[in-house]
Amino acid sequence: MSVTAGVIAVQGDVSEHAQAIRRAGETHGRTVEVVEIRQSGLVPECDLLLVPGGESTAISRLAHQEGIVDEMRDHVVAGRPVLATCAGLIFLSRDSGDERVETLDLLDVTVERNAFGRQRDSFEAPLPVRGFDDPFPAVFIRAPVVDSVGESVEVLAEWDDRPVAVRQDNILATAFHPELREDPRIHELAFFG
Repeated sequence: MSVTAGVIAVQGDVSEHAQAIRRAGETHGRTVEVVEIRQSGLVPECDLLLVPGGESTAISRLAHQEGIVDEMRDHVVAGRPVLATCAGLIFLSRDSGDERVETLDLLDVTVERNAFGRQRDSFEAPLPVRGFDDPFPAVFIRAPVVDSVGESVEVLAEWDDRPVAVRQDNILATAFHPELREDPRIHELAFFG
């Protein structure tokens, strides 16, 4: 069985997500066709959507400029799954704490950008994730944290007592970069779990 995965490709780690979703699909006997989305008209053809990390101000500006945001909203309202990582989490949030980021207000959370520091403060950690038997090898790069969650948001993982992975209906969002690991479990949880 084949699925079409759209990766918002206006900025960020696009190829890593493409590889990760293909790996996750293989684990579940699915062939995954990846579409890199840089303009409007492609999101409606996708079964699932990935919003990668990168620079949240650039992703916000370019996604709005290219007319992708309404299609992203329609995708979520239709109940199709979304995985948003790092800057993607910021972009989908209710409030990014930064007026330069025009969020989509699809995920009922507020976030703090770069909560763990600058690039040089990046780190890796074995992260316990609800439902996983073993910790996930999380990579945090200029990572945000979730400051507050709405009633419909489930916290899946915390680091230093702060949420770093959340789920709301068909949206799974992480402050870390699961695509930078060979471990497909986060992508599997978002799309095949």
